[in-house]
Amino acid sequence: MTKVLIIGGGIAGSVTAIALRKAGIDSVVYEAYDRGAEGVGAYLTLAVNGLDALRSLDLDEVVQGEGFDTPRIALFLGSGRRLADMSLGTLADGTVARTVKRAGLYRALRDEAVRRGVGMEHGKRLVGAESTSEGVIARFADGTQAEGGLLVGADGLHSMTRRIIDPAAPHARYVGLLNTGGYARGVSVDAEPGVMNMVFGKRCFFCYFLAPDGAVWWFANPWRPKEPSSEELAAITPERWRAQLIELFEEDATPAVEIILATPEIFSGWNTYDFPSVPRWHNGRMVIIGDAAHAASPSSGQGASMAIEDAVVLARYLRDAASVSDALEAYERARRARVEAIVKHGRRSSQTKENGLVGRVMRDLVLRMVFKFQARRGADPLRWMWDYHIDWDAPALASSTELVGSQRV
Repeated sequence: MTKVLIIGGGIAGSVTAIALRKAGIDSVVYEAYDRGAEGVGAYLTLAVNGLDALRSLDLDEVVQGEGFDTPRIALFLGSGRRLADMSLGTLADGTVARTVKRAGLYRALRDEAVRRGVGMEHGKRLVGAESTSEGVIARFADGTQAEGGLLVGADGLHSMTRRIIDPAAPHARYVGLLNTGGYARGVSVDAEPGVMNMVFGKRCFFCYFLAPDGAVWWFANPWRPKEPSSEELAAITPERWRAQLIELFEEDATPAVEIILATPEIFSGWNTYDFPSVPRWHNGRMVIIGDAAHAASPSSGQGASMAIEDAVVLARYLRDAASVSDALEAYERARRARVEAIVKHGRRSSQTKENGLVGRVMRDLVLRMVFKFQARRGADPLRWMWDYHIDWDAPALASSTELVGSQRV
């Protein structure tokens, strides 16, 4: 394998480069923007399966330097009624999920990739690519091009690589929700540090975490059945967001209003999307990973973790398969069913946040019944997502999906 061209310098691209490096394969990361992503984005929760996949690349300490542990979810209705407490999973050594600022995680992974010898080039926006008999040629908007043995599209929701692989590929699907949030200071909340408090409000979904330093990290998902344009979203000022959110939460018996009032700067809002299924993940010497292949609604809580898993699984097959084509086929077989099930779960979770009057009444009734049933059974409804382990040291067998039961690769 000659060098791999990785399109996209975010979390997925950096982890892919690190995984390939460990597999003995050189790569260069090409980022469209002319600078890094410091200060960009909000925050995310890394599920334990994502942390476990990072561990296979010896990235434990890199991630532990960011954010705080998030062991559980506490679920409430807008009335203040507590529905349930749910584990977010625990690894054998006690590791739990971790909530981190996206920019901090990106910076830590990028710096580690560079420290391990990965090349990074900025200002390289992909505009075209073609497979050749020996590899692939990528063309960039600045008029330059690069050649390699494989092109990996880690270029996110609006992936150019996906469109090059399949011009008929579907567009992302708007899920009917907006996303905004912020970091509050100087407000007192009755919550355990680190726990994800999710509130199915009367008019809007709200989630907040009490960070160890006393700050409150939060996000809200206003329901918008019609997709706003980027211009419409850009026209909503932070103070207008504040006023709209206070109106949405003023009837709820939760700390949402106090938290919003104590937030100096509210994030600019954005639409949420997913992909039910992307028919083609690879073509010749090009392949997509992460959100480019299977974007899930943020409600899944698995977007970053799925991308990290993809990177590790792909690197193992490229390390061990007899050919690049065998590796890409095996990678897709090993990943498609799992990630599409998680996308479907995220879609269902998003639908519980919709807030028409009739839908809300029915939702609250169903949620109470579901969580009462799960409490009686003692079931962990999220275990199928987080109980997933990739054995880096085991040979990757391109002739099978390598699944033992449904959760080991």
